[in-house]
Amino acid sequence: MFEWITQAAERGSYAGVFLLMLVENVFPPIPSEVIMPLAGYIASRGQLTFWGVLLAGTFGSLAGTSFWYAIGRWLGRDRLKRFAARHGQWLTLSPADIDRASAWFAQRGHAAVLLGRLVPGIRTLISVPAGVAGMPLLPFLATSAVGTFFWTGLLAAAGYQLGESYGAVGRWIEPVGNGVLVLVLALYLYRVVTFDRPARDLP
Repeated sequence: MFEWITQAAERGSYAGVFLLMLVENVFPPIPSEVIMPLAGYIASRGQLTFWGVLLAGTFGSLAGTSFWYAIGRWLGRDRLKRFAARHGQWLTLSPADIDRASAWFAQRGHAAVLLGRLVPGIRTLISVPAGVAGMPLLPFLATSAVGTFFWTGLLAAAGYQLGESYGAVGRWIEPVGNGVLVLVLALYLYRVVTFDRPARDLP
């Protein structure tokens, strides 16, 4: 897979970086921690410009995260509440929990999206609750763009500076992303086991 990513970035130039970052958000096993440092390294060799790969990566990431935002909007709060009323244990949320979470997101959604786009393992997932909560599209895109710009810029700059050692970036960040995912999974399993469905939500 790594060889395929390398070839796509080099042959596809800016379009390749854009498409790879789009796919990275839809199919997370292709990590931005590999794509953007590689793009930065390619820019350091003069094949591409740094600002070109930064913008291509940012817009590609925004296109990908918009997919999950659209899924969240399609799912919606009402549909999610109906699902929670029947299968709340597996969602680990009751309909009342969803109302509270939506109210919280309405107040703090911008900060949640901004910070979420900077956390490995959370970057893609944060788009779904934004869509479910009905966060307006333009504020979502604007907030996501700021977080994404910083994230892709950091990775591309690291690859640019490290040169042929750009692969070290992924090795540094991967344990953090894996740790976040393990923590999220452990929290989810704990909530499944301890979930207590409120009597008012029972059919």
